[in-house]
Amino acid sequence: MRIAFHAPMKPPTASTPSGDRRMARALMAALELAGHRVEIASIFRSRDGAGDENRQARLRDTGQRLAARLIRRYAAGAADRPDLWFTYHVYYKAPDWIGPMVSEALGIPYVIAEASHAPKRQGGPWAIGHDGAAAAIRAADRIIGINSSNLPCVVPLLRDPGRVVSLRPFIDSRPFERTQDPARKSAVPVLMTTAMMRHGDKLASYRVLAEALAGLEALPWQLAIVGDGAARAEVEALMAPLGEDRVRFLGRRETDELPELLSTADLFVWPAVREAYGMAILEAQAAGLPVIAGDAGGVAEIVRHGITGLLTPEGNVAAFADAIAGLLGDPARRKVMGGAARITVANEHSLEAAAAALDDIVTTAQQRRAA
Repeated sequence: MRIAFHAPMKPPTASTPSGDRRMARALMAALELAGHRVEIASIFRSRDGAGDENRQARLRDTGQRLAARLIRRYAAGAADRPDLWFTYHVYYKAPDWIGPMVSEALGIPYVIAEASHAPKRQGGPWAIGHDGAAAAIRAADRIIGINSSNLPCVVPLLRDPGRVVSLRPFIDSRPFERTQDPARKSAVPVLMTTAMMRHGDKLASYRVLAEALAGLEALPWQLAIVGDGAARAEVEALMAPLGEDRVRFLGRRETDELPELLSTADLFVWPAVREAYGMAILEAQAAGLPVIAGDAGGVAEIVRHGITGLLTPEGNVAAFADAIAGLLGDPARRKVMGGAARITVANEHSLEAAAAALDDIVTTAQQRRAA
């Protein structure tokens, strides 16, 4: 099957390894592993983060013009005419202005992976994006729910709730299989986090992490941070009181460097404030690291509390610090959790498992559309 792929929030061709781009690439890889031919139909980005009504109107108009152009090209017999349209991540800040138009014109299935709906945004500064996202969700033949916490507001938009199917968050765990016996570089336990340094939720997570570690100065540990971004100065300021001998900033790294980096750590820590689920958390577990994370969004779907790591109430500094202290003092438990984490990702969150599930979803959508 030829599949047209679009990610209106962040095009998967961009180099910055954010969680959204990594998931977009993972979805494409899984579909290709299932035997489908996946092509990026557009790199148009519809995201408006500021709530600017005029910008949203311009983005809508641009998206609809691009859709009309694609329709004309496909109708003229283009060799890459798709059998199905697949859009990743639709919500009020990043609606899909292209996929519904193209799918309707060509009479092909329209599939969305990761959709969310925010009724409170109706009539507000994102009204145009809110209405556009809702229209796209209503038009979809299938909604693939990766973060189940989004589904309660999505289902009421659909005439047939059976259009919603769930897919566990997943990664290609194969590159991490080489980290079976990590070579520790220090006798002092190494905590690691990998996250972009952005204002908003990411910075809030860094703040919780810094405050939690400030209360653990009597314990031996070092923190390694992988990531960079516009809020780096603020992150460095948050971590400065902990001391230069405690915190290492490793900067932005490519995705293929992560297995090696994670193999040097003993414990992955991330407060996950308002996190969807966290690709970095899956990657850490694939590398055999136990995880301490905030219980936000869909994080509990990828971290088995007490088995592959520990979950603490979102934003609770004291609970997060207690969880770190507990595992720092229990290396045997860390080892058991790390082994369980690796097995769980390989069995339940692998690229192969996702490929099989996605193949069934898109094939069924095409068959039902053709019937």
